[in-house]
Amino acid sequence: MPVTGTRWSGRTNPKGGAVALDGTTMTVADSAANLTVFTKPGSNNGGSSQPLLRMLVLVSCGTRTVLDAVFGPVTSGETSYAARLPGRVREGTIVLADRNFAAADLIAAIAATGAHVLFRVKTSRKLPPLRRYDDGSYLSMLGTVTVRVITAEIAIVTSTGRRTGLCRLVTTLLDHHRHPASELVTLYHQRWEIETAYLEIKSSVLGGRVLRARTPDGVEQEVYALLVTYQLLRTVMADATSTRPGIDPDRAGFSIALHAARDQIIHAAGVIADTVIDLVGTIGRQVLANLLPSRRIRTSPRVVKRAISKYDARGTVDRTGYKATISIDILDPPHP
Repeated sequence: MPVTGTRWSGRTNPKGGAVALDGTTMTVADSAANLTVFTKPGSNNGGSSQPLLRMLVLVSCGTRTVLDAVFGPVTSGETSYAARLPGRVREGTIVLADRNFAAADLIAAIAATGAHVLFRVKTSRKLPPLRRYDDGSYLSMLGTVTVRVITAEIAIVTSTGRRTGLCRLVTTLLDHHRHPASELVTLYHQRWEIETAYLEIKSSVLGGRVLRARTPDGVEQEVYALLVTYQLLRTVMADATSTRPGIDPDRAGFSIALHAARDQIIHAAGVIADTVIDLVGTIGRQVLANLLPSRRIRTSPRVVKRAISKYDARGTVDRTGYKATISIDILDPPHP
């Protein structure tokens, strides 16, 4: 497998819509062959006991289908892998990404495709105002690209109290009349759909296990299998919900689809029924019969998923999801 990373392309993204870009790591088997490609990153707390693989994915926020993916060793950073993905976004698409990806070259590459960016940036980043708008946003330059900057204070209120934080965004959607600042801050929240996609790939399909292949070629094959399996299930779920007008794809349960697919394979019943194409199918019918309730606004405390040290894991960890209300206040741009 090339050290620079392996590319995987999924369903083509339709023109328009929002897609999310982000990265994750996966643990691979600790074998002599794998260690020739995949390393064990070190840290102040002792590092990882297993070699790791890095993967970056473009996910459609509406259906969580994978549009493109690239993966390889963690010796290359997320921004290096991200540079290989702009070619898969289409004109009119809005790409959402966290502040780790707010590099001038990447933003310019995405803008060159005719797509738009809505990226978070550090509040300390210098973006001098060039023109101010009445919705609180302003124009600035990020490298060679003209961007609109939006700074918002977001307040989350739950039964445990009130928390506030600042969120600063840059976007190539420059028309403040068509795309008000408050709507773009709300849209940026869709970036979290990619976190759910990673949860489904790594926890639901893989079961949180280490990739078992003991050679780099085997690891590549195993990652392809994970992505293909995930994509097939997501495609079935999107097709099934599309047959019922007004049903949001978010209400399709991934675990329902996964278990139904496993049952089909185990029983091998009705796999090939006739020549008539059934858009819903057995898996889709299970999904439609067990739709999730409409999504509610909830928040959970951030916790360490896998403590490097056993001492970090001690104590009570609050994993409760709390009902929340969210308010957004667009802040005025700074004066020169």
